[in-house]
Formats: sequence, C-alpha cells, structure tokens
Amino acid sequence: MRLLLGIILGVIITVGGAYLYDTSHAPPTATASTYRPLVNWDVVSAKWDRLTERARVEWTRLAG
Repeated sequence: MRLLLGIILGVIITVGGAYLYDTSHAPPTATASTYRPLVNWDVVSAKWDRLTERARVEWTRLAG
C-alpha cells in the first residue's frame, strides 16, 4: 500500500512541479513561437480526456 501511495504522490509532485515551472517562467507576452513550455498542457489534456472516456466505456461494458 505504501508503494502505491508513493507512486501516486510522486506523479502528483512531478506534474505539479512541471506546471509551476511552466507558469512561473512564461513571460507575460509569450507567444507560441517564442516560448516553448516544458509540458504541452493541451496535449496532456487531450490524452487525459481520451483515457477517462475509454475507462468509462470499459467500465460500462464490464459492469453491464
């Protein structure tokens, strides 16, 4: 149980750290061509949406 909790906590800290770095180092007038964030949050959001949708579909299929 501690291992699972440690893995989840590590993922949260890693993603949170990347988000804080990106938001604190972005200039106020940054454009897409001049500033490249550490993480492309649009891609992360799209993949997260696909993952949750697939999980819902699989859960519905399994639960009947």
